[in-house]
Amino acid sequence: MQVVSPSAAASSTAQHKLMTGETGSPLAASTDPTLSQYKVIRRNGAVVAFEPSKIAIAVTKAFLAVNGGQSAASSRVRELTAHLTDVVVNALMKRKPDGGAIHIEEIQDQVELALMRGGEHEVARAYVLYREKRSQERAHEKLEKGGGKVDGVPLNVVDNGITRPLDFARLTELIKTSCEGLPEVEPDRILKATLKDLYEGVPMDEVRKCLVLAARTLIEKDPAYSFVTARLLLDSIRFEALGEEATHADMATRYAESFPRLVKHGIKIGLLNEALGHYDLQKLGAALKPERDLQFGYLGLQTLYDRYFLIDQYAQFSGAGRRFELPQSFFMRVAMGLALNEVDREGRAIEFYNVLSTFDFMSSTPTLFNSGTHRSQLSSCYLTTVSDDLDGIYEAIKENALLSKFAGGWATTGPTSARWAATSRAPTARARAWCRS
Repeated sequence: MQVVSPSAAASSTAQHKLMTGETGSPLAASTDPTLSQYKVIRRNGAVVAFEPSKIAIAVTKAFLAVNGGQSAASSRVRELTAHLTDVVVNALMKRKPDGGAIHIEEIQDQVELALMRGGEHEVARAYVLYREKRSQERAHEKLEKGGGKVDGVPLNVVDNGITRPLDFARLTELIKTSCEGLPEVEPDRILKATLKDLYEGVPMDEVRKCLVLAARTLIEKDPAYSFVTARLLLDSIRFEALGEEATHADMATRYAESFPRLVKHGIKIGLLNEALGHYDLQKLGAALKPERDLQFGYLGLQTLYDRYFLIDQYAQFSGAGRRFELPQSFFMRVAMGLALNEVDREGRAIEFYNVLSTFDFMSSTPTLFNSGTHRSQLSSCYLTTVSDDLDGIYEAIKENALLSKFAGGWATTGPTSARWAATSRAPTARARAWCRS
């Protein structure tokens, strides 16, 4: 027969209450009605009720891991656990005073902070190690199981109005290939951050954005993540320009196949000069080097996407016009515009393309904007003269506004130039100031 001491029995009973949050224990769920305004987003996207007792249980487990089972009967541990739970709850409520959904990771971050600020460094360390262990276990399970699952739960996405399972295998492979050649980066870290923000029925466009954002937040940790982020952004750009998913390996053939079609489309919608259609587009497409896409850091590629790629305003993509240029086709389009009057146009265009796409030389913004279009404004700076009368001033406003519209810069000369430059930045304000003088 096993004999159990009264103190051991009391410890076991107290520990049971602490771990289960029974009524009457210091970890029982709060009855504060304001807590009903808060919800918790689990890692699989499910939304559940916010229960402070679960925070207390997690804190208690951390204390037990450091001090052993006997700490469950300690009044100090019970009081400290209740205090730390209140600290965490108050911090979360301050962040969202009007209520709302809180991600489970955000709650765990606040538990870590509360333990550290409370001076419980050993307990905080145990809690951090436990979180990291569980994170690695989840990532390993996902990699082994594959399929569109998050934390073992099937996850569906909405793509063009159609609900389908998330292609988890492609998602994992995309992150893996984006990290190739960069030993400093951790693919699992990006995958974990991405899955944290996914939920049931998430639009596929949002999945692509989550990938980019997950990698972008790590750039400050290591600059190598800038290249990873750029490669993940490239996947999204390829989908937008081509109308279907394509990997970097696919671009070895897709660039050559798609380039003639993209140029003809630009001519059709009136953005590109018809003279570009007289080039040997197959030859130029074959000269494109997809591996040069990997030279981009995030900021450079995002800038090209935001400001330089041609946009088809007649085709909607994510609520805006669709960009139909890719990085290498963009550089070739600029090179074609520069080589229009050359005798060997294809040869010169390829030559220009090679120096642009390798970053050995980069044209000014007006050239990158306008080369190959109907308005081939290739100059950056202009000198204009402003006549010393009201008509001259307003005509100069019009001309300079048009120059600025197409990326030109300007300086003024003439009798009014000093007063023109010295007055307000707004052109109409300049004219009014001149009239008053």
